[in-house]
Amino acid sequence: MCLDVLAVDGKSSNGSCRHRDVLQYLNLTQKNEMYAIARPGTAESPLNITLDVLLYAILDVNEKDQKFVSYIWIDSWWQNDDLFWNPDDFCGIERIYLPIELLWKPDLTIEEMTDKDKTLPSPHLSVDSIGEVILRNDMVVVSTCKLHIYQFPFDVQTCTLSFKSVVYNVADMQLVSAGSSSRISELSRKMMRTQSEWMYLNMTIYRKTVDNFGFHQSMLVYTIKMRRRSALYIANFLVPVLFFFCLDLASFLVSDRGGEKLSFKVTVLLAVTLMQLILNEILPSSSESIPLIVVYCIGIFGLMMLSLLETILLMYLVEKDIEADKDQSLSEDYRDKQGKAGSCNCFKGVNKLTHFSSTGETLSELLSVAKEVSIK
Repeated sequence: MCLDVLAVDGKSSNGSCRHRDVLQYLNLTQKNEMYAIARPGTAESPLNITLDVLLYAILDVNEKDQKFVSYIWIDSWWQNDDLFWNPDDFCGIERIYLPIELLWKPDLTIEEMTDKDKTLPSPHLSVDSIGEVILRNDMVVVSTCKLHIYQFPFDVQTCTLSFKSVVYNVADMQLVSAGSSSRISELSRKMMRTQSEWMYLNMTIYRKTVDNFGFHQSMLVYTIKMRRRSALYIANFLVPVLFFFCLDLASFLVSDRGGEKLSFKVTVLLAVTLMQLILNEILPSSSESIPLIVVYCIGIFGLMMLSLLETILLMYLVEKDIEADKDQSLSEDYRDKQGKAGSCNCFKGVNKLTHFSSTGETLSELLSVAKEVSIK
């Protein structure tokens, strides 16, 4: 059994086996605010903050609002030369865990973040015997991302997460990546739990120095590349629109008599219009170029509109032709009736003339009879 005995100078003896003995040796208490306020290191050289960011899940990509929602793990560590001890003096204790309020932490922020992180931060950090401080956190990041939807739904998107300090310049703090892009991409692929409708491709890292109104800061940029899973959009949108167009072409086989063909075409056109309204709810209105899927829908809509106008024109011409035929038949019937009526009257006059001539009437009497017949 180890004995907890402290030396007079504050250093622990070989019998100290508890973590609080290390805290007492380092003078880490709530009353000592020196470690929590002052930045570790010296003014001659900047403090290197090493970052290791892994993508755990792609929660949402909102094309309408141009937002990217991701779930990431962030490991950061830095060197604090004021915190070190010999593990042999404390029963081999090489690492202790402290509340985050006791030590200084880098004020890192994500430049693209548009909403405050709602996850609870880690309440502790770890310190090893050589003075390396490690802080691990998980975050749900709602960030802005400029989405290029020209090839929707066959598009490939890239969103960036840029880490930098809020107040420290490049002379006081520099951000360093913990590994290469290939290593982080492979680890993120193994850890990935959900990708929504997207397929994670890779993640690249590059470091740069930004100038914010003459204030130079170190920045570490993580670029996430992903491809949309287009099978669902093909099955639920592109193919139905093509089917509606085929139905519109098949309507040419329907007879033009009656209003069935016209009502059928109008119904199909309204169905395509509804699909366009659904597409409008998905795509942003601030797109720099018209997406190909919109051109596809407008083209089909235009062809169906021309087909509808052709049907209306054809039905109008057919109606005009039918009315012309009716007028022609009516005029022919009227002429036939007039002809029959005239022939009957002439024969009556001839009969009368024949009757008078046979009775031996005079010529003047026959003329009077002819006039009478003509007047009738």
